[in-house]
Amino acid sequence: MASALDTLCGQAFGARQYHLLGVYKQRAMLLLTAVSVPLAVVWFYTGDILVAFGQDADIAAEAGAYARWMIPALFAYGPLQCHVRFLQTQNVVLPVMASAGAAALCHLVVCWALVYAAGMGSKGAALSNAVSYWINVAILAVYVRVSSSCKKTWTGFSMEAFHDPLSFFRLAIPSALMVWSVIDRLSSHSSSIC
Repeated sequence: MASALDTLCGQAFGARQYHLLGVYKQRAMLLLTAVSVPLAVVWFYTGDILVAFGQDADIAAEAGAYARWMIPALFAYGPLQCHVRFLQTQNVVLPVMASAGAAALCHLVVCWALVYAAGMGSKGAALSNAVSYWINVAILAVYVRVSSSCKKTWTGFSMEAFHDPLSFFRLAIPSALMVWSVIDRLSSHSSSIC
């Protein structure tokens, strides 16, 4: 759904309405967080849902535990994608690449520490994703706040972010469906090759 920012921020940047990029980013972060709440409920009950659909109880329990421990990552992923798209529409890609690299290096350490040192197994692997996403979000948020390249586009928090959420959803939902259909086609194509 964050891919709606590609259109919104791209148009605002092209029209030199720079302050709108920050407003759109805030609106997207608020709405993606709100959408994450019902998704978190589904993830919390994934094990039960899988059993209801006839999945083996042991597999469902493991998948359900993994999904539960991934919930913090869900709440980090939306803001992360909003920051990435906010910066990319301004052609600011080096910080995005650097923060992703830093988060990946941290992920190796955190994942090893949680999976092996703390003995959490797959739960630690799920939680390490959340830690890595939040590190990435924090780096990009600090960059946006202090960088001179975002001086015109990030003017601070605005009440405008609460206005007209439907305009965001009108782009976000078709964008999400488009991404989903591309992924579905790619997975169907790759399975037919095998």
